[in-house]
Amino acid sequence: MCLAVPGKVLSIDESVPDLRMSEVDFGGVIRNICTQWVDVEIGEYILVHAGVALCKVNTEEALATLNDFEFIASALEQQRNSD
Repeated sequence: MCLAVPGKVLSIDESVPDLRMSEVDFGGVIRNICTQWVDVEIGEYILVHAGVALCKVNTEEALATLNDFEFIASALEQQRNSD
């Protein structure tokens, strides 16, 4: 089983032929991601696993998922602090 995380494309680098890379924002964490096989533009959201873009996702879906991740992290932090 794998986990794909949504992120917003901030920039696209096509300087290396056959290896398009993009800077992607995952809720404040910026990573370089291979977007060679996904037709994506700046400002769009993608699902990423192991540094590779799998597909585009719509903005509402991506933001809802990121919000769920924040909720889970907050709940875990509260639980940790109450123990």
